[in-house]
Amino acid sequence: MLNLDPYAELAKLKQVATFPVSSSDFTDGGDLPRAHYAADAGGRDLSPQLTWSGFPPDTKSFAVTCLDPDAPTGSGWWHWAVFNLPLSVTSLESGAGDPTRGLLPRGAVTLPNESREPAFGGAAPPPGTGVHRYIFVVHALDVPSVSLDERSTPGVLGISLFFHGLGRGILTAHGQH
Repeated sequence: MLNLDPYAELAKLKQVATFPVSSSDFTDGGDLPRAHYAADAGGRDLSPQLTWSGFPPDTKSFAVTCLDPDAPTGSGWWHWAVFNLPLSVTSLESGAGDPTRGLLPRGAVTLPNESREPAFGGAAPPPGTGVHRYIFVVHALDVPSVSLDERSTPGVLGISLFFHGLGRGILTAHGQH
């Protein structure tokens, strides 16, 4: 694996503020609990609880993404992308990535993950590919909402996050088959 940090690379193009993100489900740099793995990898496809604070004062909305940059694809693997979270939302409950649970606020949009499901898709690192990083990022944006087709990819959302981003809070977990 290249061990590339995609967010460090983005910071070379555009500096943004950083702010803390935490989870009651795992610690930064720790192991991703089995519940947050894919069902076919012994998990429950459960998105983790996330909380954030200290974001830039001009923030108008948030987006949350989860990327595994270590997937053997050459482009990583998007597990989750949700945007149009209002300024009043500074935490997500465990399981908010499952649209049938109704835990996201009205107006929030979840894009299809790499499996083309508009939901959180749990970790499933292929055998023999080593330890993978699951990078959960809360993006603080300078707009109240992003206009984007709900069938877009997380990569397309990334363009809006880059140009409208004021800050970024990052929480990383590790997983292995």
